[in-house]
Amino acid sequence: MPDRDDLDSWLNGRVDPLPPPPGTFELIQRRARRRKYRKLAITAGAAAAVVAVAVTVPQVVSLHVLSPAPASSRVAAGQSTSPGATGGSPEASSATPVTGPPVPPDFQPGSVTFVSTDTGWVIGQAGTPGHCATQYCTSVARTDDAGKTWTGVPAPLTGPADGATGVSQIRFLNLADGWAFGPELFATHDGGQHWTQIDTHGLRVTDVETVDGRAFGLFASCSGTGQAFAGQCTSYTLYSTPASADDWTPVGPSTSGLADGGQDGSASIVLAGTTGYLLAPDGMLYAGPVDGTAPWVAVARVPCAVGPAQPDGQPAGGLLGAVNSTDLIFACTPTPLPAPPSGGEQKKLIFASADGGSSWQLIEPVSEGPAAVAPIAGVATSLAASPAETVMLATNLGIDVLPAGSASWQQATVQGAPAGGFTFVGMTTDTQGVAVPADAASGAVWFTFDGGQTWQPSAVVSS
Repeated sequence: MPDRDDLDSWLNGRVDPLPPPPGTFELIQRRARRRKYRKLAITAGAAAAVVAVAVTVPQVVSLHVLSPAPASSRVAAGQSTSPGATGGSPEASSATPVTGPPVPPDFQPGSVTFVSTDTGWVIGQAGTPGHCATQYCTSVARTDDAGKTWTGVPAPLTGPADGATGVSQIRFLNLADGWAFGPELFATHDGGQHWTQIDTHGLRVTDVETVDGRAFGLFASCSGTGQAFAGQCTSYTLYSTPASADDWTPVGPSTSGLADGGQDGSASIVLAGTTGYLLAPDGMLYAGPVDGTAPWVAVARVPCAVGPAQPDGQPAGGLLGAVNSTDLIFACTPTPLPAPPSGGEQKKLIFASADGGSSWQLIEPVSEGPAAVAPIAGVATSLAASPAETVMLATNLGIDVLPAGSASWQQATVQGAPAGGFTFVGMTTDTQGVAVPADAASGAVWFTFDGGQTWQPSAVVSS
């Protein structure tokens, strides 16, 4: 692998195919036969400028809920009337669809999460001034029929991401336990009927992922302003909590105060089966159990620089994903900084590891063509794969698809394609997935029901 300073010249030169070492790179062999990607769910981004700032080590403490909002707080459509703490995951409220206020007019979606083929939530902002009953326009909508209809549900009492305040992202583990974050952190344990703010002691939450009864979050020391809440981040610490509680504590000393020599960095979390992975700002990969029984430890460095954050907090220089607990994928987007303009070109290389990130190989299939080298057109924002082995790449031009068993990328058919492409793509099943547009003013999210070949919008409005 070339030195980081020589990465661009290396990429512009001729890259010879690297055959997989016998017995250690089964992932490439599976790809040559039928591309055995099963549960890949990852994000990527375009590279951006690196800014040097001082390193700040975040506090390593348990985090607790904040006091409830004052009783005089007014409630907007889609807002919670009481952000007080809840004690668990009520079965009654999580077992039936939620009814609530209408979705605010001109709702602008920013992040989406699904817990089944039918039920999902989207968080965003009401786009028309004057339609918010308070200063807060943050709203949440829920679907129980895969986007055919939407209902407004309570949302955290806060605004959009603005430096150290507001939220922009949403995650749910099940029908009860969910989180709104980026940069503040709120939790719900009754399907979004009530939200509790978690005191992060001045740290910003840039990522939350959840599996098997636990949630993991990245708490960062950042100074980015406006919507760039994850900008100028110089230190990250991995926290975790049981999903049904609000007991966020550091996972361990090895994943506390992670930095990249004082540079503006980013980080991400990937959870795969019983193992979790943390991609640190300096490119070091950490791994550990997802059941909270042990700290995570350093494994090795990824092939490319991680780079600063995208607007949603995810890394801009590369993306990490897991096929299972040991087989990993890493996609590099090492375009010379600064990032190319909208609609530009970007080289995208994919590496694979069959040993939990201890070693990496550039995938260059000889007999099937350059399947692992994604289309150069467009700036990558998100990458995902369905359990049926189809790979999808979201860019600022649309969605590119590598069908299962194929060696050639195709451009997906996107009905009413939004300006600026997409910022997120993810698959729920072999055939069903969802994508979030870069232009939130479109007021919709896009669904696929044929494995990513075609996508159609679902307007997030009340029925």
